[in-house]
Amino acid sequence: MLRIESEAVSTLIPRVGEAFVRAVELILACKGRVIVTGLGKSGIVGKKIAATLTSTGTSAYFLHPVEAVHGDLGMVLKNDVVICISKSGNTDEITKLFPVLKQIGVPIITLTGNLRSALAQRSDVVLDVGVAEEACPLDLAPTASTTATMAMGDALAVALLKKRQFCSDDFAFLHPGGSLGKKLLRVSELMFSGDQIPAVPPGATLREVIYEITRKRFGCTCVVEPSGRLAGLITDGDLRRTMQDRENLSALSAADIMNSAPKTIGPENRALQALQVMKHFNIMQLVVIDTESHPVGMLHLHDLLDAGIGS
Repeated sequence: MLRIESEAVSTLIPRVGEAFVRAVELILACKGRVIVTGLGKSGIVGKKIAATLTSTGTSAYFLHPVEAVHGDLGMVLKNDVVICISKSGNTDEITKLFPVLKQIGVPIITLTGNLRSALAQRSDVVLDVGVAEEACPLDLAPTASTTATMAMGDALAVALLKKRQFCSDDFAFLHPGGSLGKKLLRVSELMFSGDQIPAVPPGATLREVIYEITRKRFGCTCVVEPSGRLAGLITDGDLRRTMQDRENLSALSAADIMNSAPKTIGPENRALQALQVMKHFNIMQLVVIDTESHPVGMLHLHDLLDAGIGS
């Protein structure tokens, strides 16, 4: 079964030619929305194609053909593009829409397995998604044909994504919720900044270091030069090791205790990348610095986990 479906998708590759390019051009030139319609299994595939287009920068809606002939055709406007999906190309409920669609004047793209069908003959662009056989042993249930159609829809969405130069920032903007959105969050969206950043000067006493770590509750403090540049970082672990190894603690300053090469990250990096750094180096905190090495934020492992990063 899987072999049949994989072959159905493979046969689409040589069909991605002039008609496909024309379909992409029509959608790119569209000043309205893409209206996708189909009935039965084709309708389910159509909903998925519409959803994929919308999430990748091409506004799309699904229109049920039966509801369309009972008033919902009013959602189709002259600046839209319509994508019709029908394995046979002769779905009666869709052919009934064509007179009105033609009157509105919208371009029509049809995905079908029958290039001689009524829909194919009356469409502006036809994309061939025909298959040699269904994966169903009776060669009846739409299986390979729906897979091929969905793959062609994905190909359209990806081609449009590239043409629009749709980037990960755009994707993150449209996916603020769920695991996808969380993976695309930037460090700047989760970091603590301003007065929340624990910081002491290099000459701070051990007492002052402990006070700042306790007050800001990050389990660490930045050591910041008078110029504002990051000089180092002192963690709870650094304090414990210092107290075990040194005798004259009162003479120590922050510069004597600090790690002068702490792990840092930029505010524009992904939060997921920050989590990966923490896990790789087995650390709990990351200092966020700007291009001039000034501390502009602080991240703690628990805050990333609480935000669902990496889940």
